[in-house]
Amino acid sequence: MFVERLAASGVAVTSLDIAPAGGAPIAGVRRIVGDVTCPEPPVMAEVAAADLVVLAVPEKTVLTAVGPLTAAMRPGAVLADTTSVKGAVVERTLSALRAASDRGGGIEAVSLNPMYAPSLGPRGRPVATVRLKDGPGVRALLGLMESWGARIVPVGAREHDRLMAAAQVATHAAVLSFGLALRELGVGVAELSALAPPPHTAMLALLARITSAAPEVYWDIQTGSPDAEQARAALKNGVETLGALANDGDEAGFAAVLADLHAYLGADASRLTDLCRDMFQHGRPA
Repeated sequence: MFVERLAASGVAVTSLDIAPAGGAPIAGVRRIVGDVTCPEPPVMAEVAAADLVVLAVPEKTVLTAVGPLTAAMRPGAVLADTTSVKGAVVERTLSALRAASDRGGGIEAVSLNPMYAPSLGPRGRPVATVRLKDGPGVRALLGLMESWGARIVPVGAREHDRLMAAAQVATHAAVLSFGLALRELGVGVAELSALAPPPHTAMLALLARITSAAPEVYWDIQTGSPDAEQARAALKNGVETLGALANDGDEAGFAAVLADLHAYLGADASRLTDLCRDMFQHGRPA
């Protein structure tokens, strides 16, 4: 995504990967092969000449690569990552920035998390943004992303990870648990789809989307967040609460739970209700 967007914006891009890249060449993009966790002199030379280094790799790769790369980056250059969990990455990056500063290198850094699949594109979509060392380069990068239509949402590293446990860990766990439940119930997707009301269809669509993607993405989210276990436990508690109300025949308690949840939505309840209606209307088969 970043390679294509940067190149389309007129930036000269060098794409580095550990394996030869497939697919058609992209105008304005030069592809090279190398390992950022153990960069050889040609890779270090590319990094030293770059205005911007984007680490669009898993968290464990960032943790290994950030030290050697910042040692090679020139003063004023920008380091960015796209990890979905920030705590350890931010800590390691700040340590690397301090070491670079001691050597006379004033490197800027920002940690990004685009909250959408690359295939959807950035227009109107949020990008969680942790500014580690601000400066003109970071501001230029964020301004460029805004020109693509992205919404830059500033957060702290700890706040990011806490929010992502709710927005990603719990959400994905709910969808995958829904799929596991359907399989255990022994019902067919074709039969369900023929009768499914909009909420069920939406859940089936989410299940299809998640299970069609790379497992590593969702595994990293479920295992990398320091709050992941808490998020899954909260999800389990919610199911158990509903089960207890149903088993006890506590209709009044059930109504109270719905009222409490509606109150939790607060001023956003009306907007979200309208959004749900629009989503379901848009998603109706022709």
